[in-house]
Amino acid sequence: MPHALDIARRNPNAPALDEVAIEKAAELELAPGAQAGQPSLVGLTREELKARLLEAGVPEREAKMRVAQIWHWIYFRGARDFAAMTNVSKHLRALLAEHYTLARPEVVSEQVSKDGTRKWLVRMPSTGPYDKGAEIECVYIPESDRGTLCVSSQVGCTLTCSFCHTGTQKLVRNLTSAEIVAQLVVARDRLGDWPDASPPEGAFVPSDGGRFVTNIVFMGMGEPLYNTDNVVAAIGVLADNEGLGLSRRRITVSTSGVVPQIGRLGEEAHSALAISLHAVRDDLRNTLVPINKKYPIAALMQACRDYPGLSNARRITFEYVMLDGVNDSDADARALVKLLQGIPAKINLIPFNPWPGSKYECSSWERIERFSEIVYRAGYASPVRTPRGRDILAACGQLKSETEKLRARARMMLESGIGAEGVYAAAAAEAGD
Repeated sequence: MPHALDIARRNPNAPALDEVAIEKAAELELAPGAQAGQPSLVGLTREELKARLLEAGVPEREAKMRVAQIWHWIYFRGARDFAAMTNVSKHLRALLAEHYTLARPEVVSEQVSKDGTRKWLVRMPSTGPYDKGAEIECVYIPESDRGTLCVSSQVGCTLTCSFCHTGTQKLVRNLTSAEIVAQLVVARDRLGDWPDASPPEGAFVPSDGGRFVTNIVFMGMGEPLYNTDNVVAAIGVLADNEGLGLSRRRITVSTSGVVPQIGRLGEEAHSALAISLHAVRDDLRNTLVPINKKYPIAALMQACRDYPGLSNARRITFEYVMLDGVNDSDADARALVKLLQGIPAKINLIPFNPWPGSKYECSSWERIERFSEIVYRAGYASPVRTPRGRDILAACGQLKSETEKLRARARMMLESGIGAEGVYAAAAAEAGD
């Protein structure tokens, strides 16, 4: 594999790492579980859906049955119009159409990578006069036997991880549980992943006869455990067997280390857990993942050992981005093995994905292989995550909503078919002018 990531150079004008705040405050606040924007029923929990029916005038004695019917149409059939709900009375369909919609968030743009990865820029409905409609990104990563949807949990990100593009964006607000669920609904719409639907022409989707989206990872924009209420509620909808029907074992929540919420995630969501680790020493992790200053490695490792349901069958995934000369030495690999001793774990080694102005470079392929070999020989699975969607800025650590626009020159280059690497090269050249 070529070492083709040497185009991201350190920005001499970037703020010193120790000047960067650990967390950012949200510009807007919504009540946990609330539905933002226009009254669409898409994304709601069963309890919220029942409340909407009661508000529309459905008698209490009918509400439970009607919820089950409508739930099936929204989350199993993918209905976009109340008229399609053929086993619902005409009176109720008219009542629902009078008060609500089945509208999805707007897909502003879709980019398709040469490797089949799809990235959608999704605009949520406005939450009020000071919100023009928040934009987030979600990414679909297809393989022959599975399809993984990477969803966002915040608009922007709470944290300021120094190697992550999303971390450079301001935090606007948390996404509601409905907005999180709606990302899967949008993906299934775009992929034809409903009964009697078909994928778009030329789409790369799993060919094993199952659903096209089989896995969910909370690894998009945001820190999920700073939005735990909505993440837990959304997982309840995603995993409901009478609707979207994803296995909780195929739903993975990644956190940078919000220690107080880790146990709650396991107890209430029963999802798989991933930890964005990236360093084995507190001094280095304080720089790479500044939340470590609040919750250091020892506390994080104890929370992992105590994670509900942890076993060899339900291992924790530790994510480790490979940064040239920063965290990729043989000594780092051996320290990582020692740190995780006794924790059923898998280690994902992630080649650093460059972005304009990033301070780091990716480790060489030879160094990554050597690091992986040390970890593997110690008994840990240590796959190297193949970068997917890098040419459309969809790879790990590259997501950043179009709310913060690219420079006009960069946009023109992308629209002309010049990949992300070309944009990086142009940005590096400009920084050196």
